[in-house]
Amino acid sequence: MDEILKRLENLQRLIESQGIYSKEVLNFNEACQYLELSQSHLYKLTSAGNVPHYKPNGKKLYFKRTELENWLLRNRSMSAEEVEQQVADYLIKKGRVKL
Repeated sequence: MDEILKRLENLQRLIESQGIYSKEVLNFNEACQYLELSQSHLYKLTSAGNVPHYKPNGKKLYFKRTELENWLLRNRSMSAEEVEQQVADYLIKKGRVKL
């Protein structure tokens, strides 16, 4: 019986989390869960203006899921192969290396 209850709880959590990925606008708690951040950390990010958010009535915070995804994917780090390719392209362009 305990095993069945545990599986039902896991299924319920999974269904609830899937709802977040289908919604366009997230409330504060959903955004915390989506970003895997604590509430205090997300409050700090919003108060500093580091994460895009909306306050329609001046109190509750809302977030567009697509904007959060873009925010998460900023500041991409290049792989070592990409850096080497850029260096090679630069040297060829400047005429320092001839093929």
